Amino acid sequence: FFVLYIAGITFAMFRIITALFLRDTLAVASADTEMVIQEKMKEKNQYAQRLLDFFEAADTSGDGLLTYDEFEAILEDERVQHYLSWLEIDPRESRQLFELLDDGEQEVSVDEFVRGALRLKGQARSQDVIAIM
Repeated sequence: FFVLYIAGITFAMFRIITALFLRDTLAVASADTEMVIQEKMKEKNQYAQRLLDFFEAADTSGDGLLTYDEFEAILEDERVQHYLSWLEIDPRESRQLFELLDDGEQEVSVDEFVRGALRLKGQARSQDVIAIM
C-alpha cells in the first residue's frame, strides 16, 4: 500500500510540475505573439513615415498634392530611385505607379500616396490580383 501511495504522490507532483512549465511556456508564447504584432505595427509606421518624407520632398509646390510632373521630376534623381527601391517600390514603372495611386484627378494627395504605397509594398495579395483582372 505504501509503495502505491508514494507512486501516486510522485505521479501527481510530476503532473503539477509539468502543468506549471506548460503554463509558463504558453505565457511566453503569447507575449512573443504580442511582441511580433507590435514590431510589425512599428515597422509599418516607420515605412509610412518614410513615404511621407518622400512625398514632402516630391511636392515642390507645397500644396499637399503631387502631380505627375512633380513625381516624374523627383524620379530623375538617382538617389531617389535607390530610395524607392529600398522602399520596395519599382521607380522604373513611375507612370503605372502614379496611375495606381491616383483616383482620377491627375493629382495624388498625401493620404492616397501613403495608403497606396503601403498596399504596393511586398508581395501581391490574391485580392489585389483579382482586382487587376
